[in-house]
Amino acid sequence: MAITGVMRPGHVCIRVLEIEPAVRHYVDTIGLREVMRDTAADGSARVFLKAWDEADHHSVVLREADEAGMDYMGWKVDSDATLDKLSADVEASGLATAMSWVKEGEHPMTGRRFRFTVPTGHVMELYAHRETPGCAVGYLNPDPWPDDMHGMGARRFDHCLLYGDDLAGTFKLFTEVLGFSLTEAVVAGPDEQMIGAFLSCATKAHDVAFIQQPVKNKLHHVSFLLDNWGEVLKAADIISKRRVSLDIGPTRHGITRGETVYFFDPSGNRNEVFAGGYTWYPDKPVIKWTAEELGTGIFYHDRKLNEKFLSVFT
Repeated sequence: MAITGVMRPGHVCIRVLEIEPAVRHYVDTIGLREVMRDTAADGSARVFLKAWDEADHHSVVLREADEAGMDYMGWKVDSDATLDKLSADVEASGLATAMSWVKEGEHPMTGRRFRFTVPTGHVMELYAHRETPGCAVGYLNPDPWPDDMHGMGARRFDHCLLYGDDLAGTFKLFTEVLGFSLTEAVVAGPDEQMIGAFLSCATKAHDVAFIQQPVKNKLHHVSFLLDNWGEVLKAADIISKRRVSLDIGPTRHGITRGETVYFFDPSGNRNEVFAGGYTWYPDKPVIKWTAEELGTGIFYHDRKLNEKFLSVFT
């Protein structure tokens, strides 16, 4: 399948309360690499990071702020022509607000970005260009991993799960305007109202997920990819060894079939490291989960919900 339009998650900007403890967490524990630092337009400190197997200049931005959470999530599109078309389509849809262009270079080595707010209150961006210094092992006869891999050794920024009130509007924007596909849905009640949507723009089980909650613009978690279940178990050991705040796991999801462990950064933002899951293609039927079986969907091993997992977000 040719991947056109929106190709993949490109970056996430995470608000942290203190920049240095956050950098140590994302570098030493998760295994990202610091690329550069600068100061945002409002004077706040920013640090740009990437995972070892990512070609682009950066994928994670930490910004020091008074409140934890997510500033925005960025999506890389296949061309300037697509960027112009999708920005016009978003404007014409009537589903987005606070639309603006962010000038080239506001993110280092990155082209212009089209920024907009979706009905759940989350800020999204589309962009077409970012310089690609390359990954840690290169592209000519590469080794399978770098000699200086550290911490959990996250391979890439993978996805976000987000909480918001207008799931229907955000779902419509992502599927009808941006071209995402629904891979799995959580439904409730006799009319099967959708309360959770797992969305893919390529071949992954999900690139972003939205859960219906009576809040605006909340981050449930930011997820990073590991290779396999063994690495997830090692990540759990690292969490204990480094005295990181553990949320839940290691365990398996029913939804997406991925293996997982959840934990918190020093500012209280939930992180996940994730492995496994299935490959999605356009002819794969949508998987449906009922609210009564949501415990199995989220935590397949013990088949019950964890209240902290549902109620803690930033």
